[in-house]
Amino acid sequence: MKSDPVSKPKEAETRSRPPAAVHLQTIGPEEAGQRLDNYLLRWAKGVPKSHVYRIIRSGEVRVNKKRAEPTTRLIEGDVVRVPPVRIAEPAQMAAVNTAQTKSRARGYSDKMPILFEDEALLIVDKPAGLAVHGGSGIALGVIETLRITRPELKFLELVHRLDRDTSGVLLLAKKRSALVELHRQIREGQTDKRYYLLAYGEIKQGAQVMQLKYPLHKYLLANGERRVRVDPEGLPSHTALRVTKTMQREDVAITLAEAQLKTGRTHQIRVHLQKLGHAILGDGKYGFEDLDKLVKSKRLYLHAHLAGFTHPRTGEKLRIESPLPPEFVLMMKNFESTEAQ
Repeated sequence: MKSDPVSKPKEAETRSRPPAAVHLQTIGPEEAGQRLDNYLLRWAKGVPKSHVYRIIRSGEVRVNKKRAEPTTRLIEGDVVRVPPVRIAEPAQMAAVNTAQTKSRARGYSDKMPILFEDEALLIVDKPAGLAVHGGSGIALGVIETLRITRPELKFLELVHRLDRDTSGVLLLAKKRSALVELHRQIREGQTDKRYYLLAYGEIKQGAQVMQLKYPLHKYLLANGERRVRVDPEGLPSHTALRVTKTMQREDVAITLAEAQLKTGRTHQIRVHLQKLGHAILGDGKYGFEDLDKLVKSKRLYLHAHLAGFTHPRTGEKLRIESPLPPEFVLMMKNFESTEAQ
């Protein structure tokens, strides 16, 4: 029997590959502040997450020659010992940079205007339909797109997230120190995040801003898809809702409103509006499918239009804004508008 002519080169390649070795990594200023597990998951591309946690808990990973926990915070100058693991080969890592992928990334980038940029921050206007990161069948998200189209940036991380179908202001950090500081501001409620939305029905606000304080609980459907519901045992959540105007077309009314996040739970605004009885247009998870078909809704009508925070380096108070998307304007033109009382 003739041997497979393709198998020999592959075997030779395998034999010639140098064995995995112990790695000693010195933590620099841009890595400082990370948890050990997050640092290793980013460094050891191609290694299963379960394996990373196993080698930490077994003591094979050392920080300054001592055992460490997954939650250990790394500081500049720490030396991390990583046992022999098979990380992704450079050729595998470069696979995401194929001509086709680069072309797709450029296309996404062209639809993602930069709202603000300096040495510490990159703030973009994310389009609806683009995930903030890859995964679950999504090859390219905002972060992958920008890492491909902006290879000169040695550090780039998401400060926060937006749902895939939500558009608007998205903050990214170009420095580890900026990321840590902005996370502190978010934790301590020192940021201001506001969204425009179009919801079904006439929301009667009255003289006061509506304070929606429904506790939220995350759960999974049978197919593994994530959902959120109002639940007395859930986490406390708070949305301030300001009605701008209501619009009518035949027997369908819609409301333009601004939602200000006081907490940042998953799908918070969407579930709060559903509980209020005024689901957001185009919400395939918490909305009204029959009405979406009637008004020909093509997207989720939720837009992060403002982010207010203190610049992590200069201390300047910033308010970054994104204009109302064209889809909102076109939808509203189909309705007769009346200013909210």
